[in-house]
Amino acid sequence: MNNKRLIKNKRLFSSTVIEEKIREIDSFLQDRELSQMFVNCFPNTLDTTVYYQEKKGRPDTYITTGDIPAMWLRDSSAQLWPYLQFANKDAKLKKLFQGLINRQVECILLDPYANAFVKNNNGRLKVFERKWELDSLAYFIRLSFFYWKETGDIAVFDKKWQRAIQSIIKTWQEQSDLGKMDCYKHKTAKDCPEILNLAGLGNPLVESSLIRSAFRPSDDACIFQYLIPSNCFVSVCLKQLSEMYEKIFQDKTKSISYRKHAQEIDKDIKKLAILETSTKNKVFAYEVDGFGGQVIMDDANGPSLLSLPYFGYLKTNDLIYQNTRKLLLSKDNPYFFKGKKFSGIGSSHTVYGNIWPMSVIMQALTSDDEDEIVKCLRILKNTHAKTYFMHESFQKDNPNNYTRSWFSWANSLFGELIVKLYDANKEILNIR
Repeated sequence: MNNKRLIKNKRLFSSTVIEEKIREIDSFLQDRELSQMFVNCFPNTLDTTVYYQEKKGRPDTYITTGDIPAMWLRDSSAQLWPYLQFANKDAKLKKLFQGLINRQVECILLDPYANAFVKNNNGRLKVFERKWELDSLAYFIRLSFFYWKETGDIAVFDKKWQRAIQSIIKTWQEQSDLGKMDCYKHKTAKDCPEILNLAGLGNPLVESSLIRSAFRPSDDACIFQYLIPSNCFVSVCLKQLSEMYEKIFQDKTKSISYRKHAQEIDKDIKKLAILETSTKNKVFAYEVDGFGGQVIMDDANGPSLLSLPYFGYLKTNDLIYQNTRKLLLSKDNPYFFKGKKFSGIGSSHTVYGNIWPMSVIMQALTSDDEDEIVKCLRILKNTHAKTYFMHESFQKDNPNNYTRSWFSWANSLFGELIVKLYDANKEILNIR
């Protein structure tokens, strides 16, 4: 490789096929700064956050987020995601994915309402954070579905995996039934700024097919708990689950049930979450309650409204999505920040005015406009603060003022973008 890879400590995991891809792209890129960023970011999850072992011949993969030693269902899925396209070309990498699916099964069976888990001194799992985030369980289904599609392997979908799926469905049913929502209450604490009101239940909701989410993918509390991007994501995952149960398990009853559930969610998204702006354009709301309460915004963490095509909910040319996208990337989104040189979506999770590289990457991943993609690449290239890694966020006018120098999800997503552009239209990467 032409560039020296930066690794904090000893490399934890390596894959021959990933190393070959890194060398291939590194050799092509003319912009040495962009190349150095890719060489560092793309393998960062494997280099620094993956702990793989086998328990009685059963693969087991534990993945930290980076500077936080816990494993999030969402983050761990997303961190490994860019490598999935190579899983069938490397037996070692394939086992890594099997291990992550197995480990996430253990997490879900331990507590389907928890979003993050950690190993205790004996190596056993315990809940690290119990924030009910609807997207967490959907990420598990997405990972399982595309692992199957990529490899054709069904051995990992054993009885424990099926028990985890039933736990997911039961949890979603509980959080879609106003009479059962008290199955989850967020514990109140004086030192917790994210306490949900009404004894930990949050603001009231209209009865619908939508599923309540107490917290966003940012780990911040929802204002109105019908979180639309997450419900869109769930509807996609239910369709994926329907296909799996039809083709893997030959269970038509469950297959039909999951597809019907997805259709019901879609119907209520259209009924409750699409509104007209002052210019008569129809857009998606970020959160709703069904009573008329709506939050018009977007957050950098995915799933987001910006990321709906990325997660397969709709096509990028969908008119309502295009209207929504235009709004999100403007001053009409309270979390869109524009500095003297840089712009992008931030999050309530960090200082107001901070842009998240993840949102800039997602903007590029969901764009068909080459000029817009190049603009995003230039922002990313000029805001890494000479670290050659992605950060959680940076101050809109001072990228040297950033949060989280070791945030593996953002690094993986950046690597995914570069690989995608290289495979589809490599010349766009020569952005000097």
